[in-house]
Amino acid sequence: MASEDEQHDRWITEFPKVSNAYLQKFRLYETRSNFYMIGRSKNKSVWRVLKIDRSEPTELNITEDPTTYTEIECYDLLKRIHDGNKSTGGLRFVYICYGIVGFIKLLGPYYMLLITERRKIGVICGHAIYAITKSEVVPIPNSTVQPSVAYSKDENRYKKLLCSVDLTKDFYFSYSYHIMHSFQKNISSPDTGNETMFVWNAFLTSTVHNQLRNNLWTVQLVYGYFKQVKISIGEKDFKLTLIARRSRHYAGTRYLKRGVNEKGRVANDVETEQIVFEDVPDGCPVQISSVVQNRGSIPLFWSQETSRLNIKPNIILSKKDPKYDATRLHFENLTKRYGNPIIILNLIKTKEKKPRESLLRMEFANAIELINKDLPEEKRLKFLHWDLSKYSRNKSTNVLALLGKVATYALNLTGFFYCQAIPNSASDEPLDLSRDDDGGDMYSFQTKNKDAGNVSFKPLKYQTGVLRTNCIDCLDRTNVAQFAYGWAALGRQLHTIGYIDTPDIELDSALADDLMRIYEKMGDTLALQYGGSAAHNKIFSQRRGQWKAATQSQEFFRTLQRYYSNAYMDAEKQDAINLFLGHYQPQIGRPALWELDSDQHYNVGSQGSNCKVERARLIKRSLSVGNMLYDDNILCDRNSSVGTAQNDEESLPESDSFYQSYTDLKSSDECTDSARIFYNRDSFDCSNFLDVDWLSSSGNSFEDEAYERSTLVGSPMGGQSSENVVNEMCTFASDSEICTNVKDGQNPVGCGFSDRFAEWVTHGDIVFP
Repeated sequence: MASEDEQHDRWITEFPKVSNAYLQKFRLYETRSNFYMIGRSKNKSVWRVLKIDRSEPTELNITEDPTTYTEIECYDLLKRIHDGNKSTGGLRFVYICYGIVGFIKLLGPYYMLLITERRKIGVICGHAIYAITKSEVVPIPNSTVQPSVAYSKDENRYKKLLCSVDLTKDFYFSYSYHIMHSFQKNISSPDTGNETMFVWNAFLTSTVHNQLRNNLWTVQLVYGYFKQVKISIGEKDFKLTLIARRSRHYAGTRYLKRGVNEKGRVANDVETEQIVFEDVPDGCPVQISSVVQNRGSIPLFWSQETSRLNIKPNIILSKKDPKYDATRLHFENLTKRYGNPIIILNLIKTKEKKPRESLLRMEFANAIELINKDLPEEKRLKFLHWDLSKYSRNKSTNVLALLGKVATYALNLTGFFYCQAIPNSASDEPLDLSRDDDGGDMYSFQTKNKDAGNVSFKPLKYQTGVLRTNCIDCLDRTNVAQFAYGWAALGRQLHTIGYIDTPDIELDSALADDLMRIYEKMGDTLALQYGGSAAHNKIFSQRRGQWKAATQSQEFFRTLQRYYSNAYMDAEKQDAINLFLGHYQPQIGRPALWELDSDQHYNVGSQGSNCKVERARLIKRSLSVGNMLYDDNILCDRNSSVGTAQNDEESLPESDSFYQSYTDLKSSDECTDSARIFYNRDSFDCSNFLDVDWLSSSGNSFEDEAYERSTLVGSPMGGQSSENVVNEMCTFASDSEICTNVKDGQNPVGCGFSDRFAEWVTHGDIVFP
């Protein structure tokens, strides 16, 4: 009988020519010297074989049989392999699996991560979307060649860290649909499969991709949130899909990943997509619409040090990037991904007795001002401020209604995606999103079964640009705003499809309530990933009429949970993320991951040789809530009366130039301290700057009331009634300079704002007595 190696000397690593099939189910076998993975397509028409060498203790060698087998031929091959290896135990079955997550080397051998159980969670154009319900980590070398370090204490600790990344929670994938891309991108740019911003196992699959030059055997995992539901309007049904994709760049936990890094990547960067499908029988024309929004940390160099003594750690700014190069890179990346305009909705606090968030707000405005000076008018960033925390304390105003108007403003500028798909023949095969050969605007859904025909369609609307929302954590307040955007967008999507007569959905309707619950669940999921607890959803709870005491109790315990997670668990969680993503790769003789005292030593965009210098810098800490930290070695050099803080963490300079402009405006004709949009034409002549923070009167908390009343002294609007202020605001909001930012001549958000806020929303901050 021929030996195993002789039987497979024809195995090569050339690109396998597999057409019209995706491998979806696999069986793993082992001999003493090799693993054999048998993969087949869903309809069992294509069978392939992969071989993984087990004789190398610390190297990974993978080869692929280029032959496409039938089921009978494949099992005949396995029989020959078994017969050729009887002297060493033959061929043994190991697992049924559903894809390879990747390979990783710790201190000793390589390990293979496998999906051994899955569940279907949705379908997009016939392409199934799956979640992982069980996974396994399999060492590659056989026991006779395992290196001694494979059994060491450090190796076991690394394995424990790796396994702490729970693949059964919030990871999803598809064999045939690029779930890491938006629907619009899949339609208009189908050949963007190499973009891996949202592929969390990109590092784990890099070795096998380099050796095989294909991704036939691996899955691409997206981390975030996926939910698909069927909703009825009258006698019509539609499918709503909500997808959140968390970026793998600069990923981590709440206090260990803040702001931006040198490459322009921000913490807690999440793309949210809302897709609406007309629910029709197979083979019938279908209308599809999608809209995308984004959230991400404030793109400045700032940080907060985790403290077990302070539930609200100090905010630290650094002056390492006076020209805002990293901020500029971030918005260039957003423009590349989504186009123009980029609309920024900044929800952090406007004023505080002890400046914390407000200083970031000032610095953020300075950055936008400087960046916009170098951009042509049509590409300038559009900056909206609104202090959600301040005005949500007042029960007499409607926060969601106001945010809905802001969303309408953004939708007027960016639009949304809409297309009609018309099947040419009935087919049960999934639809391949690809462009027609004529290069025109007509596209076609090519089915995997060429004899089954295709589906032609023409996109009628495109989204160009994106709304980017942030608060401090980009969790609680941001999720409220993102729901408001989804609510406004859903009305337009359903109106375009023809399900409703007007593009508006009543906030008190059952449809809005269904959507709110989905966004609330998404917010909880994203908050658990980044912040360690579910989101603070007081506004949602009160809108549903939940008992006030129950809501307060829920918020209190979520605050405790978040505090405990941040103070005691996040360091190890961050280590696990860095190991999984490849930001830290263990090596013998190198300090262990848990021995490093700063996450900045090994993350993407780390400071390299300057780390020791930065570590040696002494930062004064203050345990009083609300204090800014200052470095005695840092002096303000931009004519600022406000100190600038710097730390070994990534932060940005704090300048008072915006504060000076902000104060000067209070004496101008274009500013009021209540119930109006703030648009600074003088100091921000190069910026599209809207301050929605000035939309409501009587929105102050008791502790801020005296402070904010004092800021009105000398303001021409300070003595006016709220009615006069609203009338003045409407006149101001129709200013021609603002209306240049709005499509189709529609007025921006400020027009007609006389809403009274009626809900109270919290954002995660709580002070213990």
